[in-house]
Amino acid sequence: MERELWALLMRALRDVSRGQHDTAYHRHATALIVRVYLWSVLHDRPIVWACDRRHWTPPTRPQTLPSQSTMSRRLRTEAVQQFLQRLGRRLAGRLAPAWFLLKLMDGKPIAVAAHSQDPDATWGRGARQPVRGYKLHAIIDGSAMPCAFEVQPLHVGEKDVARRMIPRLRGAGYLVADANYEANDLHELSARQTHRLICPRRQPGAGLGHRVHSVERLSCIALLEAGPRVGNRFGRHLLHLRRQIETSFGNLTSFGAGLTHLPPWVRRLGRVRRYVHAKLLINAARIRLNLA
Repeated sequence: MERELWALLMRALRDVSRGQHDTAYHRHATALIVRVYLWSVLHDRPIVWACDRRHWTPPTRPQTLPSQSTMSRRLRTEAVQQFLQRLGRRLAGRLAPAWFLLKLMDGKPIAVAAHSQDPDATWGRGARQPVRGYKLHAIIDGSAMPCAFEVQPLHVGEKDVARRMIPRLRGAGYLVADANYEANDLHELSARQTHRLICPRRQPGAGLGHRVHSVERLSCIALLEAGPRVGNRFGRHLLHLRRQIETSFGNLTSFGAGLTHLPPWVRRLGRVRRYVHAKLLINAARIRLNLA
């Protein structure tokens, strides 16, 4: 499985590298930097491990390997971030027909030890208890990669991140989320992106007070809280489908190279973002491999 997974990743990396133009200043191409980094993340080892020729098999080993200091410096550059984004678009694949009008939004906590010295890891709400760490915020649309995602410290609110992710949506359809995203401005923002936000209220049936509410929010409340009508059943069915994003998060952690935890050498927000991005790419390759 690992051999086939790596082969698929390398095919995608070669396709993306064809449009990559590196400056003569750099000795190692951006594609090589990403290749070495993916090798370390795939095996859950630090970058310095992947810079040693002994830790590669002959068919997979590049002709030259950068040093650990070169890797650390180049991974922080904008060129590498753009390469990872293009690689994600290459691995995303086509939408499944059942997902054509449906997108799901949620967050997944990524905990670190409570005694960690990482200054970027903050306390927040985890699975039924306070935890310290980060959170992966994502919008999925049935393709192998999320159509939008961010990694933030755990204390950053889901609504704040949603305000940055929703403008990245393309097309039209329904954006389904839980009650944490129920806000007038998010309904309006989704409507401007030709998406209808479907999320329940924390207290269904409660009054609305005297403030002015978004027409989109009032329409969502009517859809979900009206009597047993066709519209109500449709809204409830959409909320039932929201569980699929929890399944997707579970699948992200359920294989050997998945996002099971943050290893001790992955600390500080920049490193955590790169690491999670690489894990999403590896998971996308696994999904594509399973569908082949």
